[in-house]
Amino acid sequence: MKFNVNTPEETMSYGKKIANYLKPKDVILLDGDLGAGKTTFTKGLAEGLGIKRNIKSPTFTIIREYQDGRLPLYHMDAYRLDDGSGDELGLEEYFNGDGINVIEWSNFIENELPSDYLKIIFKRDDSKGDNYRTIDFHPKGEHFNKIIKESYLEK
Repeated sequence: MKFNVNTPEETMSYGKKIANYLKPKDVILLDGDLGAGKTTFTKGLAEGLGIKRNIKSPTFTIIREYQDGRLPLYHMDAYRLDDGSGDELGLEEYFNGDGINVIEWSNFIENELPSDYLKIIFKRDDSKGDNYRTIDFHPKGEHFNKIIKESYLEK
């Protein structure tokens, strides 16, 4: 399921809406080019969870934790992880924990991901404008298929 957006606010609105359907242990994978909207989407998701803190990219910290919303948000960036180093970070503990797991650059830890997740691919197309993006949702598992069907995404 694909959607086109023209502003960062539109990208954030997709994250905010989907936040209403998330539950502990959910895993959201965000993949795409640099500057394509992954962290912007996460800002909207955090807002939807009631998190008031400023959401920053976890590029150099690898994991940022936000505890002040309806559910904790664990925002991860796997770009700098070597093969197998995700295990050293205790990713399984996060995946089986009490919060929502958002992982940017998930292709770097594919072997450590749970079987069910929502993968979202962001693509830039600067020929259509500085903020033009395509957001492509790929649910894996019954829970995430249900989220897509029940949310505004199908309406």
